[in-house]
Amino acid sequence: MKVRVDVMLKQGVLDPQGEAVKSALGALGFTGVEGVRQGKVIELELAEGATEADVKAMCEKLLANTVIESYAIHM
Repeated sequence: MKVRVDVMLKQGVLDPQGEAVKSALGALGFTGVEGVRQGKVIELELAEGATEADVKAMCEKLLANTVIESYAIHM
């Protein structure tokens, strides 16, 4: 079973990578970009029987820094 986990910085946490992307887009002539938040996507291939609770435990223990990041699980 394939599972996707999207990890993003929480609102209010500075995102220097997002700001760098926003600046680079402006330098390339793309106008109208008012904000960029950069995150990561993690794809897991899990054995049948794995539960959302299992994936949540993975996120809480390793995949996301829950102090500054939020995550969404897509099963």
